[in-house]
Amino acid sequence: MTSIASSSLIKDLKLAPHPEGGYYAVTDAEVQHKIIVSPFADDAPRNLASSIYYLLSYDNHSGIFHMNKSMTYHVLHQGRAEYTLITPGNPPKIEKKVMGTNLEAGETRLLIVGTGIWKRSTIPEESMKRARMGGEEEKDKTNCLITEVVVPGFDWKDHKYMKMVDLKQLFEDQPNGKALIGEFSAFIGK
Repeated sequence: MTSIASSSLIKDLKLAPHPEGGYYAVTDAEVQHKIIVSPFADDAPRNLASSIYYLLSYDNHSGIFHMNKSMTYHVLHQGRAEYTLITPGNPPKIEKKVMGTNLEAGETRLLIVGTGIWKRSTIPEESMKRARMGGEEEKDKTNCLITEVVVPGFDWKDHKYMKMVDLKQLFEDQPNGKALIGEFSAFIGK
C-alpha cells in the first residue's frame, strides 16, 4: 500500500495543528446530535460519540501525555505509531503498543484505550531514522493517520494534560521511579 504524503493529507483533510502534537480535524461535528449521560463524567451530558482524524508526521511526530475520561478507539488508516499507555495504580502499568500493519510483529490496526489511562503517541524511531536517511519525499510519506472515536463523545472538560505533579505522583515512590520520571518528563504539558 502506497503511503499518502503528509502535505497532501493536511491539505485534503483540512487538518490543523493539535494541542497534543500532530494534526487533526473533527470528522463528525454536524452528524452526531444524540446526547447521553456519561458514566465517566458524573453523568454530565455528552454526545453519544465523536471522531477525529489524527495525523503524526515527520515534522510533528510526537504527542504529549494526556488522559480522557471517555473510551477512545484508534483505527489505523496508514503508517505506524507507537503508543505509550500508563494505567495508574500501585505500581502503575506501562504498556507500549504499535499501531501498524505488521500483525505478525504484534502491531495492531485497532487500539482501544480505556477511561483514566495516560497516553501519548509517536512515530517509531526506526521509521524516523529511515526518513532521515531518505530524501524529502521519504520524510513527507513518514506519517501515521488514524481515526479516533471517543465514546461518550469528547469534551475538553473530560480531558487532562499530564503535568510534572501527575508524573511524580505516578512514579515517585516506585522502584526505578526516578528514571521513569526522567524518561517521561520530556512528554508532559508545561
